[in-house]
Amino acid sequence: MQANSSSSPQTTSANRNSQSSRLLIPRSQRRGFFVQFTLMTIMGWVVGGVASIALEKIIWDNWTYAIASAPQTWAFWVKFGSNVLFAVVFAADQALIIRRYVSGRLWLLATSIGWLIAYYVAAAWNSYLSSIATSLNENLTVELTYILSFLSTFAYIFSGIWLGLFQWLVLRRYITKCWWWCFFPSVSFLCISLLVWLLSLGQNLFPEAYRTPVLYWSQQGFTAIILGIIPAIGLCSLKRNLQRKAGISSP
Repeated sequence: MQANSSSSPQTTSANRNSQSSRLLIPRSQRRGFFVQFTLMTIMGWVVGGVASIALEKIIWDNWTYAIASAPQTWAFWVKFGSNVLFAVVFAADQALIIRRYVSGRLWLLATSIGWLIAYYVAAAWNSYLSSIATSLNENLTVELTYILSFLSTFAYIFSGIWLGLFQWLVLRRYITKCWWWCFFPSVSFLCISLLVWLLSLGQNLFPEAYRTPVLYWSQQGFTAIILGIIPAIGLCSLKRNLQRKAGISSP
């Protein structure tokens, strides 16, 4: 009996150490990773946004004569170029932190492509739903307006699956049982949508003269924070594929 009681704490401790060693982000590094990943995501959101706006302004200001010949075509490619720049900067800032645990280059590539596809899928659905609202014009009832708004929000949330899918293609090389990551960015998009809805409900609390900029910057700030916090929590819960780790360590 004494032998069993003395070995039980040792067994429990060994199991805890085994579980801890399987984590993608070790317990001792979780807090630092969480803070760094969140801050770099916020930085990527801000720097990427500023860089994309600056790129659009430079092109529109300096290539006026070329753009005048085909304004619609140029508008599409200028916007596409700015979106690519934003996606790359945003993904690169995250990759600087996560590269200690998975391939930084693959994360940059997957996040950039996934973000662009998610953006254009959501934009396409939003454009389609807007065209329906425009075609109905005076026949657009309040109930139908709410339905179209709900569908537009749902399309935005659902588009996050594309980002999750491409990131999962990278994570599955290192992680076991992480299929749920395909849907994880949609959780972030859902939280963002709820936050935007709550801000819209409380918009009358802000002075009318400052309402628009306050709402805009609040949405941008909270969006960046959510896009950093929720993925960081998810990454801290992932468990490493020990077979791959053993394969890498062997000569």
